[in-house]
Amino acid sequence: MRLRATGDAEPAEVWDRYDDLDRWPVWAPQIRSVDAAARRLAPGLAGTVHPVVGPGVAFTVETVDSFDARARRWAWQARLGPARLHLEHGVEACGSGTRTWLVVRGPAPLVLAYAPLARFALHRLVRP
Repeated sequence: MRLRATGDAEPAEVWDRYDDLDRWPVWAPQIRSVDAAARRLAPGLAGTVHPVVGPGVAFTVETVDSFDARARRWAWQARLGPARLHLEHGVEACGSGTRTWLVVRGPAPLVLAYAPLARFALHRLVRP
């Protein structure tokens, strides 16, 4: 499933909201906190996302491509027991704002359940 959102926030600010794990609960209200050994995205970074409701979700960051300031992306895998989601995020400059996108792969019931939360969070991510 592919989701998109466009907003007026600057691309560098949107990227920082992704890159700084302490900022995730600000734009993704379903997240209470994130535990990890580092506070910035990096390949191999592993930790736990603690949702507002429910058990923690283990994650591992697979790739981070932040060299091109006009089109940054990162991918990670989230695990809850045997269930796995693969998520790929992108941040692109567009006009005077930013477009962000998310591709979610995994079991259809899990992807469909996650989509409304993800859509809401993406729209908050790109707001100033």
